[in-house]
Amino acid sequence: MQIELSAVHARHPALRPEAPDTLRGLDLRIGAGEAVALIGPSGAGKTSLLQLMGAALPPRQGRLLLDGQDPWRSGSAGLRALRRQLLLAPQTPPLPPRQRVVTAVLAARLPQWSLARSLMSLVRPQEPERARAALEALGLGDKLWERVDRLSGGERQRVGLARALVGEARLWLVDEPLSALDPTRAAEALELLLRTARARGVTLVASLHHVELALRSFPRVIGLREGELMFDRPAAEVSPALLSALYAQHESELQQPLASPEPPVVAPVPLTCR
Repeated sequence: MQIELSAVHARHPALRPEAPDTLRGLDLRIGAGEAVALIGPSGAGKTSLLQLMGAALPPRQGRLLLDGQDPWRSGSAGLRALRRQLLLAPQTPPLPPRQRVVTAVLAARLPQWSLARSLMSLVRPQEPERARAALEALGLGDKLWERVDRLSGGERQRVGLARALVGEARLWLVDEPLSALDPTRAAEALELLLRTARARGVTLVASLHHVELALRSFPRVIGLREGELMFDRPAAEVSPALLSALYAQHESELQQPLASPEPPVVAPVPLTCR
């Protein structure tokens, strides 16, 4: 899916009236099948940009086109049709705590299923083998029938990524997918996403705090600061000077390490009174 932004301004709905727009004057074009990393300090507007591209945040000025179509001028049916072709994955996946992992992963299949099959899958998961394959690729094959509230933060993030693998979206917008993963898991998960996106011709845009990993893994890197585009370059052309300017007054984020391995979640032991 191709993305075009022309002089876009956008505003997070939680902002105070006197606050400046979250995104200001953005001009971008991302071709179908490209893999692009978004970097920048906290508050730069990375999450808002992903929401804008995912037709979840409307522009205040300018224009957004997805495959040449303006989602906000397509009517409600056209907007729903476009949203069915994309996956917007937040940093913390909204997974119901008592839901089984298999059901959480298969939620990405709902756009392809009829209403009857979707309802049936809540009782008896309809394509468990598809969910199992995605989870095994992410090292979670043994969690298929586990409850979501028994998972660690890193495991929940990988469940969110498994949704991308089982769905048929043509645009993946992934917000900080590695923040709760240790270095080995993070590198493996990112390589899997990139490889799968290339094989399917999916456009992948991911925001990352880990600058070194972004530069090493993505061919194209976009730098955002205070809602404005600082640079848009091939990864090989992102110099230390550009990074220093991007992270000025936020130098600690430039060297932010990946997460340490998380301890396993231990199920609570029920207490009995004698």
